[in-house]
Amino acid sequence: MDHPFAELIDLRTEEQRDGHSRLSLVVAPTHLNPHRVVHGAVLYALADTGMGSALYPSLVEGEICATIEIKINYFKPVSTGTLNCITQVVNRGRTVANLESRLFVGDTLVAQANGNYAIFRPRTRYSGA
Repeated sequence: MDHPFAELIDLRTEEQRDGHSRLSLVVAPTHLNPHRVVHGAVLYALADTGMGSALYPSLVEGEICATIEIKINYFKPVSTGTLNCITQVVNRGRTVANLESRLFVGDTLVAQANGNYAIFRPRTRYSGA
């Protein structure tokens, strides 16, 4: 699937299957905030995209998913290395799924997120106009 935002931040899908995903991102200067650590929004984007990637294979034709909410905890600052985001579906109902993402640099847990996603069939597409 074409994902322009993931391409913009150079996010890579390493593994994707029903209920699981693993994404990675090599830290670059463009990911850093003025304090020279990875901006929290980059970590959030990894978790959010990882959750969608883990949920997407379970959708039937015509269904889509959308983030309802995500809570993220940041544990350690990151300034270099490769970020890995491992996501698992915790619970998948008919219309809502709960997922957990754990973000690592090497073996160090740097952030963890929990999110809820709506599962639905869109009536019309939003044009963004």
